[in-house]
Amino acid sequence: MAGALRRVGWDVDGPVAHDPPGVRAAAAGVDLLILAVPDAAVAETAAAVEPVPGCTVAHLAGSLTLDVLAPHPRPASIHPLVALPGGELGADRLTSGAWFAIAGDPLAAAVVDALGGRTVTVADADRVRYHAAAVMASNHLVALLAEVERVAGSCGVPLEAYLDLVRGTVANVAELGPRAALTGPVARGDMATVQRHLDALPGPEAAVYEALSRAAERLVAVPG
Repeated sequence: MAGALRRVGWDVDGPVAHDPPGVRAAAAGVDLLILAVPDAAVAETAAAVEPVPGCTVAHLAGSLTLDVLAPHPRPASIHPLVALPGGELGADRLTSGAWFAIAGDPLAAAVVDALGGRTVTVADADRVRYHAAAVMASNHLVALLAEVERVAGSCGVPLEAYLDLVRGTVANVAELGPRAALTGPVARGDMATVQRHLDALPGPEAAVYEALSRAAERLVAVPG
């Protein structure tokens, strides 16, 4: 985030050292303090920072609301809905039209505008489900592709051979929506092929395949 904001012309100090004096004075003399810490550490870190009336204090946690930023008078949330695997690549992603879920102080929207991003607002009651969907879309997809790699590797086929299939599928979903983009045996009602797949897969992979096939069945049942 620091690298991305520097790229778009913001003056960025820090990152702030984790020693108590540095954390305590982190809000002094700045317009925005971003708490880029693990979710479980946000409330503790916010409480350790001395409040400054003119400073917006923001966290980046998708599942947390603004109450964890008490007692700061200008709380905000800026959750980038994008995978950030490293510094330079992460800065690239943050400045490439990413989506952000924002809440609280208007400076949060100004950050997203500066980065050239797009915003969604999520009610406090929906934050955990919103973040769960993000984990499913990113982290669980990675785990699924690791399953693909294991099964394909057992046949002597590299994961690379499947990645164009994945890219094409994602493009189909973007263009058509999930229901119309679904292909394969479940979409055709070919349960005999599904059963042969289950019989051929090892236990852990078969469990994943069965759970996802049931999700595909639910999708097939959607009207239209």
